[in-house]
Amino acid sequence: MATTSGSGDSNAAPSRKHLGIPQSIFVEDVIAFMKQPGNETADLVLKRLDEQYQKYKFMELNLSQKKRRLKSQIPEIKQTLEVLKHMQKKKDSTDPMDTMFLLADNLYAKASVPPTDKVCLWLGANVMLEYDIDEARALLEKNLSTATRNLEGLEDDLDFLRDQFTTTEVNMARVYNWDVKRRSSEAASKSTA
Repeated sequence: MATTSGSGDSNAAPSRKHLGIPQSIFVEDVIAFMKQPGNETADLVLKRLDEQYQKYKFMELNLSQKKRRLKSQIPEIKQTLEVLKHMQKKKDSTDPMDTMFLLADNLYAKASVPPTDKVCLWLGANVMLEYDIDEARALLEKNLSTATRNLEGLEDDLDFLRDQFTTTEVNMARVYNWDVKRRSSEAASKSTA
């Protein structure tokens, strides 16, 4: 973990932990920062900052994949809830419910479903479990609430991560520019001597 520290306001911590994402501290005073132990050369500091930047990129990739998964999962849960609500309305009826169900990609079959108070839900990992309609609805509503909350948290974490990208990029530019100025002043002093 290569977090940097400067003489900036390091007391401004995030309001919640962002999935273990390390906070990049803005390097306000580059000269003081470069005098700290472990910051012997600009190349060493830039390498450390680049490693930190690459870790942020990796975290962003993982969070983006989780976000995509949740964004596809939420509509599926909502659609299943709608079907359950429809089945609840029809369970006291004697008429069967005619429907089309998905066999494979773009392949549907007609079905006539008699009124029932039981449904089977896929839980994942090739596991299906039978529930009462009311229990299934409660479970799906809980899952929808959890997925929505997780999606909001992921979006917040991605925003935090983007801030860390920016801070790290600015720190890299500041250290690089400091090193260029230092080298040009050393070259100027050698040429005048």
